[in-house]
Amino acid sequence: MRRLFGTDGIRGVANVYPMTGEVAMQVGRGVAHLFKDKNRRNKILIGKDTRLSGYMLENAITSGICSMGVDVLLLGPIPTPGVAFLSTNMRADAGIMISASHNPFQDNGIKIFSRDGFKLPDAQELQIEDLIFSNEIDSLRPTAEEVGKAFRVEDALGRYIVYLKNGFPLEMTLDGIKIVIDCSHGATYRVAPSVFEELGAEIHVIGASPNGENINKDCGSQSPEYLARQVLEKKADLGAAFDGDGDRVILVDENGSIVDGDHVLSILAKEMHEEERLNKNTVVGTLMSNLGLETALTSIGVKLTRTDVGDRYVVEEMRRSGYNLGGEQSGHVVLLDHSTTGDGILTALRVLAVMQRKGKSLADLDCVMETYPQVLVNVEVKEKPDLLAVPEIKKAHDLLVKTLGNDGRLLLRYSGTSSKARVMIEGEDLAKISAMAEEMAEVIRKRIGC
Repeated sequence: MRRLFGTDGIRGVANVYPMTGEVAMQVGRGVAHLFKDKNRRNKILIGKDTRLSGYMLENAITSGICSMGVDVLLLGPIPTPGVAFLSTNMRADAGIMISASHNPFQDNGIKIFSRDGFKLPDAQELQIEDLIFSNEIDSLRPTAEEVGKAFRVEDALGRYIVYLKNGFPLEMTLDGIKIVIDCSHGATYRVAPSVFEELGAEIHVIGASPNGENINKDCGSQSPEYLARQVLEKKADLGAAFDGDGDRVILVDENGSIVDGDHVLSILAKEMHEEERLNKNTVVGTLMSNLGLETALTSIGVKLTRTDVGDRYVVEEMRRSGYNLGGEQSGHVVLLDHSTTGDGILTALRVLAVMQRKGKSLADLDCVMETYPQVLVNVEVKEKPDLLAVPEIKKAHDLLVKTLGNDGRLLLRYSGTSSKARVMIEGEDLAKISAMAEEMAEVIRKRIGC
């Protein structure tokens, strides 16, 4: 039974359990103990996005780590994939990112990476929980010179910028390309403009004035509509909207049309398949990946493998089976040949490389996939039993599945970060599936709703 960790680390309202300074300090102690090697001096990186509460949690985690005799390297505001990269690049024992990703500013979260740059598997997260709740490490308190120290890494962003530029073909530039960048007032606000400008692009930047409270507010990957208008107004070739911690991106083509993660996967899969760089001719998606993606990939001889929702599960399946491309509709795209986690800036660069290589616009490239109408209804719940173990819910589910047949898809699942059940239906007729989704949601609401 998980007590702290959800599908993507620990998350909640800042200064309310479990996202309190007290818990953050205990998490720091647990991570330090888990990764400590008694034969040498250890170090753990800490990065954060631009939320006001980041200061509070950064100091608490730092205190916990130092109290276990492990040193801390403070990276400051930096995208989540930057922490993943630097954990390996700087030979750290672990990396911690303080962020609630695309959530509003009052929320915050803690994501943990091991020294190989990958997010911790469930088993290690449970180990940390056990260390915290068992009080096993309460008495472990080094003293004198064995207490840890904290240092600020002044060139963290520079290291990460060089790494990102190396993800774009050396023989190419972005000369003549006009890009609108929406940094969501988040962790990419300094990195993204530097990367695209240094590669030669003409850039127009929005959402790059964080004040601690405006992260993700009516901007970024969650609200790309303003970006779309800016792309049209500036006559840009492409728009890129990042989320608060920079691990996802939603693109906008030159016509102002939104290009989500599923469409990006279809573009990259086609190019990698043609160049025989797509391992086992397979893309890894999730249960939420649009049926249109599966249809499009099948048409070019590529298979779609689905996992539970969450980029960590996508990455685990990619590593386990030897695949190198995967992601989510939300804009997490994992290019395992280049990165250990989703990276919005890197994803945008790889799409731009395809545009340059083929001499086509993003709209021209985005012809592989046709999105099936998809309806998602959230239901606030008071408990989380197995949905299909509830007789009334299973009966309604089975009836709708039979009605949809091969022309649609029904998915019931719980949110990993909130007390909500999610009803997702895809099909050819939007009005029909909307009615079905509301019908299914009402059954759930009556049985386990708040």
